[in-house]
Amino acid sequence: MATKKVNNQTETNQAVGEAVSGVELFLKKHGNLLSTILLVLLIIACALVALNRWVLKPAQEEARAAWTGADRYFQMGQYEQALNGDGNALGLADVIEQYGKKAGAGAFFEAGVCQLQLKNYTEAINYLKKYNGKDALLKARALACIGDAYVGLEDNAQALASYKAAIAAADNALTAGYLLKAGIAAEDLGRKEEALGFYNQIKVKYPNTIEAMDIDKYIARLSAE
Repeated sequence: MATKKVNNQTETNQAVGEAVSGVELFLKKHGNLLSTILLVLLIIACALVALNRWVLKPAQEEARAAWTGADRYFQMGQYEQALNGDGNALGLADVIEQYGKKAGAGAFFEAGVCQLQLKNYTEAINYLKKYNGKDALLKARALACIGDAYVGLEDNAQALASYKAAIAAADNALTAGYLLKAGIAAEDLGRKEEALGFYNQIKVKYPNTIEAMDIDKYIARLSAE
């Protein structure tokens, strides 16, 4: 038994030795190539760090600073000035044109809402579709605003699709509003059963919302038809 263990150990040592020899042979044969590859990767990594630190990050900070004035107007509900500026501070449209995505996802969201409030529905959709923020609440709001813009364009089919996407994007008190809008859009399309389904969701899932206060009227009207 002891002899068998010794033989197994010897075989293992031989296998390890052969593997080490193979690695040594590979390194001798391709050592220069590997060194070159490692050097190139190091240069690329350093270049990316430098690009981020000295180019991208300063550009983003500059864009955010330019956005500050427009954001202030937006928070006050002064959508024309927020979108187009006041002659001194840049508007959202200019910030996005100059800095693009460096302005941040929020700039596209605010520009879209401004266009929606100013009844420029196609422009609103274009901005809002470019919003790619990670916040679920704002994502749902952006989708609902796209639905509102389609309603303004009298395209209820697209509006309904956008409201459905907003409902799926986030589950909170605001969802009741999206359900109500989806129900109205479905009614306008003659899809009464689908509309009734949206209204019933408000009644069951969001009974404490403003939308739920009058939802029985909607349900009763459709149920009677």
